[in-house]
Amino acid sequence: MPRRALVTGGAGFIGSHVADLLLANDYSVTVIDNLSSGKRSQVPEGAAFRELDVCSPEAAATVREGKFDVICHLAAQIDVRKSVADPAADATLNIGGSLNLLEAVRQSGHATRFVFSSTGGAVYGDLVEAPTSEEAPKDPQSPYGTAKFSVELYMGYFARVHGLDCVALRYSNVYGPRQDPHGEAGVVAIFCDRLIDGAPLTIFGDGGQTRDYVYVGDVARANLAAATVKLPPATGVDSRAFNIGTSIETDVVQLATLLKEVSSGDSELAHAPARAGEQRRSAVRNDKAGKVLGWKPKMSLRDGLRDTYQWFAARRAGERA
Repeated sequence: MPRRALVTGGAGFIGSHVADLLLANDYSVTVIDNLSSGKRSQVPEGAAFRELDVCSPEAAATVREGKFDVICHLAAQIDVRKSVADPAADATLNIGGSLNLLEAVRQSGHATRFVFSSTGGAVYGDLVEAPTSEEAPKDPQSPYGTAKFSVELYMGYFARVHGLDCVALRYSNVYGPRQDPHGEAGVVAIFCDRLIDGAPLTIFGDGGQTRDYVYVGDVARANLAAATVKLPPATGVDSRAFNIGTSIETDVVQLATLLKEVSSGDSELAHAPARAGEQRRSAVRNDKAGKVLGWKPKMSLRDGLRDTYQWFAARRAGERA
C-alpha cells in the first residue's frame, strides 16, 4: 500500500509543489485548501481534493478518519501586513487551524508525522547574527511570526504529553514558479511581472536589506525529507526545528540586477522611501538540516531566477494567446 499524505494549502504556491513531489514518490495524496488564495488548477492530477478550511470540523474529520502517514501543513495566512492589521484573524487561522489539525491527529490514534511550515524570517527577529541558527533567541516582531512560533510551542506540548510526531521547517524567503506576484512576500514574482511589462523595479530604501532566497523545489524536497527520516527526540522547541534556506544573504539591488540579467530585461531600478520597521538582514544557517534531514539546497539563485522568470513569461504568453 502507498504511504498516505495530506497536504494542507496544497492548491497554493509551496503546497502544490509539495503535493507534486509526494505523488512523484508514490504517495497517495489528499489536498485540502479553501481556495482563498490557492488555485484549483494547481492541485496536481492524481491528488484527491477537498475544498475545506483548516479551521473547520470537516477538516478535523478528514484528519481523524484519513489514517495519514504524514501531514504537510502549509495552509496559512502569510501576509505580515494583514497580521498587523488584524492579529485576531491571523491567530484564528495560523494558530487555531493548526490546533484543529493537531487535536484531530491526537484523536485519530494513528502514527502520523506532522510537518509544519514555520518561518525562519519572522521568528528570530532583528537582534541576531545572520545567518541565524535554530538555537538563536526567538523575538518575532509581528503577529504572523508570533503565531508561527506559538504553533511550534504547541507541537512541543503535543509531542511531550500525547506522543505526537511533529517537526517544524523554518523557511527563509521562498520563491519560484506559481508564486503570487500580488502578495507582500513575493518580491521575485513582483519583479518578474514588472520585467515582462518593462516597468520599473521599485526598491524601498537603499536596497541594501538582505534576504535568503530558497527555491520552491528545494523546499518541497525538505518536506519530503522531513516526512521520512528518523528524527531526534522532542526535547525542546528547537530539537525538531530545521532552517530551510541557503545561508546566503542577497540584497534587493543584487536580486533586481540578477533578474534583469537572466531575463534580458531593461527595466529601470526605481527607489522609494524605506518602509518603517523592515528587517535589515535575514538569512538562516542550514547545516542542521544537512546533518539530520540529509537536505541541502540544489538550485543556485541565478538558475532559480531564470526558471522562475521563464515560467512567468510563459504564463503571460498563454494569457495573451
